[in-house]
Amino acid sequence: MVKPSDTRHSSAENRRIIEELTCIVCPKGCRVTVTHDPETGVIETIEHADCTRGKAWVTREILDPVRMICSSVLVTGGVLPLVSVRTDRPVPRRVITAVMQEIRQAVTAAPVHSGEVIITNPAGTECNVIATRQVPSVI
Repeated sequence: MVKPSDTRHSSAENRRIIEELTCIVCPKGCRVTVTHDPETGVIETIEHADCTRGKAWVTREILDPVRMICSSVLVTGGVLPLVSVRTDRPVPRRVITAVMQEIRQAVTAAPVHSGEVIITNPAGTECNVIATRQVPSVI
């Protein structure tokens, strides 16, 4: 998870932002400092990342952050009223609200099988929303 950043602007002409992120790639949790220009998308420096995986994560987090989504969907005719679901891959953070709107509107019929696709390409993303457990039908 990204912690609140310490953001500073150096000048109106050079809109450089300095942010401090806690890397989540490994248990070490490096406090990485990144300097970047949000208008051009250029990352000037990445400091205190102890590995290349951490540098790659910070770069992705600054330029195009993504998240996994976990939620639940209504089930009709099942022994449970809801089934837990998740995206099968991370989605861009900018479309999370649109994906969640589709998940909130979804209803599926029992039986539901773990791994079953509940929603295909929500909000135009390249992911699927899949069930993470079984919900048998009411007998």
